[in-house]
Amino acid sequence: MIAPSHGATLTIDLGAIVANWRRLAAEANGLACAAVVKADAYGCGLARVAPALWAAGCRTFFVAHLGEAVAARALLPQATIYVLNGLLPGSGPVFTAHALRPVLGSHEEMREWAALGVASSRPLPAALHVDTGMNRLGLSVAEALALAGDPLVRQAGIDLLMTHLVSAELPAEAINARQAADFSRLRAALPGLPASFANSSGVFLGSPAHHDLLRPGYALFGGNPTPGSPNPMRPVVRLEATIVQVRTVSAGESAGYNGRWTADRPRRLATLSLGYADGYPRAASGRGTALVNGVPCPMVGLISMDLVILDVTDAPEPKRGDTAVLIGDGLDIDTVGRAAGTIGYEILTGLGSRYVRHYVTGPEA
Repeated sequence: MIAPSHGATLTIDLGAIVANWRRLAAEANGLACAAVVKADAYGCGLARVAPALWAAGCRTFFVAHLGEAVAARALLPQATIYVLNGLLPGSGPVFTAHALRPVLGSHEEMREWAALGVASSRPLPAALHVDTGMNRLGLSVAEALALAGDPLVRQAGIDLLMTHLVSAELPAEAINARQAADFSRLRAALPGLPASFANSSGVFLGSPAHHDLLRPGYALFGGNPTPGSPNPMRPVVRLEATIVQVRTVSAGESAGYNGRWTADRPRRLATLSLGYADGYPRAASGRGTALVNGVPCPMVGLISMDLVILDVTDAPEPKRGDTAVLIGDGLDIDTVGRAAGTIGYEILTGLGSRYVRHYVTGPEA
């Protein structure tokens, strides 16, 4: 008998990730669909997710950092891999050694990359990032328009034009139309370049946002790209924790650090074997919920580093060894994020490394 190494299990459905990737491509009539797999594939594990997507037909991947790209290259020898955070000074030789493509966002980056191309006797492929409203990374629209006819575009090996949507999850926001108009101007000024405009939510803005290459991330992993509407994506992660102790407390007794919660009447409490060190946010203290035998049970007291307390008074006979569901069975990552005063992205990417991880390959269609 092998003892469990942790009291919580994180189950990741690779089939659901593949199905979500196919669903996004279908939304754009089969347009080429990349996969954003930064932050260890949004906490789901790059080593398992990237090969599953490659096997399904995904050929282009985006990560945030060079180190992530090197790890992805070891898994995907033939994939096209872009690094969203660009070209850090002096990092070019690592890019070239692993056949990686930086997303260039300044003239300085373009010139440094072009110089590496000269040394290699050929332009090296890269993407050009133009800022159309985020004010975070990328050339300004005016700077990019001024590149029309500039040999630097060819010398820097630009093979993809891209920008990043500011509020794609809110279709009525005026900035979506402004960004789309600016991007159309950019495409006209830099003809012949494939273009990428749509992130996860952008896919659902319709054909004017699709262009040549979709670039979803969050939606692949079950996040809702259409807030306020039913989630079109399949759930991917399931988080369950074991009850390690059940006790009864009397009216007036407190629970957890600093006694932030006090029982109003006799209550049954169950302690779960996970905490904020596992990536479950402390900010969900007194606001989060878990399911015990199918019954929603509120979290009480402050979430500890390794433990969470539930009020299981209304659950049918919970006992030591039973399982509580913290993500799953309708309790999705967006709901968990809202309860913690954050977003599902943070819940996903914060999933800890201590869980017992269990990968399943459900139906991909």
